[in-house]
Amino acid sequence: MKLGVIGCGKMGSALVGGILKANLCSPDDITVFDAYPEASQRMSESLGVSAAGSNAEVVDASEVVLLCVKPQGFAEMLEQIGDSEDRLLISIAAGVKINTIEVGVNQKHRVIRVMPNTPSLVAHGASAFALGSSANEADAALTESLLKAVGYACRVEESDLDAVTAVSGSGPAYIFLMIEALISGGIEQGLSPEIARDLAVHTVSGAAELVLKTGDEPAQLRENVTSPNGTTFAALESFRSDDFETIVKRAVNAASDRSK
Repeated sequence: MKLGVIGCGKMGSALVGGILKANLCSPDDITVFDAYPEASQRMSESLGVSAAGSNAEVVDASEVVLLCVKPQGFAEMLEQIGDSEDRLLISIAAGVKINTIEVGVNQKHRVIRVMPNTPSLVAHGASAFALGSSANEADAALTESLLKAVGYACRVEESDLDAVTAVSGSGPAYIFLMIEALISGGIEQGLSPEIARDLAVHTVSGAAELVLKTGDEPAQLRENVTSPNGTTFAALESFRSDDFETIVKRAVNAASDRSK
């Protein structure tokens, strides 16, 4: 497979790094370009891929193209991808709808839209993708394999991507805020900042891993660790008194509304 990448920022670099580690492509099969030449040169030097001189050159050289350009530069990028036809374009631009991309390329290419998240940078991403009007099942399978190189991936309808954005796209920031609060609470209780940080980070990581490895529902795991009138019970009662679940759901709704 000849793979192209337009946009060599952190997410583009993470995807290419994961794809190479999974042996889905060799460096010789990948061509990249960024509007900032130093970005594409940096990816070329660090991963051994070829740096192109333009967006059109990337598309001409590729069968599949990852569009990793920020939304505000997306329309201009689409105008510069040249005259090639029948490529699979996989876009990670938040909020740029499939129809906008298809119209922008005059229906010449197949399109899939993806919502990844930043843990993809460490191969623990959670991504969802939706197929455009001419994308086929082979395209879906290929996209899933590329995304699974950097974590979990699932297929949804495009109408679900606003909710995906609110749960997993923005979700890491919610967890980071929780970690910050745990660290602050630990420090207030007398822990050193270093120990509070390490305990909080490993606790969050371990809790998520426990859900994944056991297959148990989070509610069941919560009950397993909550003794009547114990320390966890006291903490959960404090959460409930502030309507913690409603606060989180309201935040998800706010993110989804902004995505829409």
